[in-house]
Amino acid sequence: MTSKIVVVGVTSLYMSVPVDQFPVRYQPSRSPNWLRAGAAGAGCHIAKILRALGDEVNLCTVIGRDPPGALIRTELAGGGLLGPCVVEAQASSLGVVLVAPDGRRMGHPYLAMVNSVEYPADVFRQSLRGADVAILTNSRFARPLLRHARRHGVPIAVDVHLITDIDDCYNQPWLEVADVIFCSHERLPCPPAEWVKRVFERYPGCAIAGIGCAAAGCVLGLRDGRLVQVPAAAPRGIVSTAGAGDTLFASFVHGWLATGNPIKAVERAVLCAGWAIGDSFPCEATLTGEQVDILEAVCGVRAVVSHWKP
Repeated sequence: MTSKIVVVGVTSLYMSVPVDQFPVRYQPSRSPNWLRAGAAGAGCHIAKILRALGDEVNLCTVIGRDPPGALIRTELAGGGLLGPCVVEAQASSLGVVLVAPDGRRMGHPYLAMVNSVEYPADVFRQSLRGADVAILTNSRFARPLLRHARRHGVPIAVDVHLITDIDDCYNQPWLEVADVIFCSHERLPCPPAEWVKRVFERYPGCAIAGIGCAAAGCVLGLRDGRLVQVPAAAPRGIVSTAGAGDTLFASFVHGWLATGNPIKAVERAVLCAGWAIGDSFPCEATLTGEQVDILEAVCGVRAVVSHWKP
């Protein structure tokens, strides 16, 4: 089933660089074994994944009138993502991600030029026509658009990444209106199951709360009281975990819309994320729906369902 999805988020020119270890040992010069560059960033990642899975995607992003912007536009055009919702700024956002041999990553996003941009509300409102869901990443320029999505009545999904506090001031506007809330386990103040309970108690509009747990897979909470735990999978091994959270989140949203079955959706999303970490560049190895079917048949994972409610 094809869904129409609006994605609001950053698209940057990124470089992925391997390092020997964390913390990085000083060397005046070194020649890495590989190095990758291309369009990346949460908005770009999510849009690429959804497009590969067969969804109709409106990517609302900001790209500069500069050489990096020209490269980004070329890549988006090749992927069918360069549309009227891509707006111009003076300069593009940039980033570097350092990748250790065990796949751990350290991102260095440079977003100053897009953080100052006011994304045109009329362009965003037009993109919402007929949309099944709006994914508004927690990019700074997305914040003023939240009220337009809520007024339009379209469901809202957000990944708040490395959140540490249920009342986090920066992410509060997204948390208050989101129907689907994902995050990483890395900086949570409590175990994932407890976090799910806190999310539902604090944000009554949230229907689904997901936590990416790296090697422990994913935990998904549903408003009806079910707690879903899915073990991790890494069919190709681990090269870089950069973009794994975006893959998990986007693949889940696709499956949830396509089937209405959040448990099946999170099982397949974990497989997609596990496949993605076998590549050296974020979300480079996006899968089609047919490819996910094959992967599921070969190395499918199965959820364990319990309850977060006492």
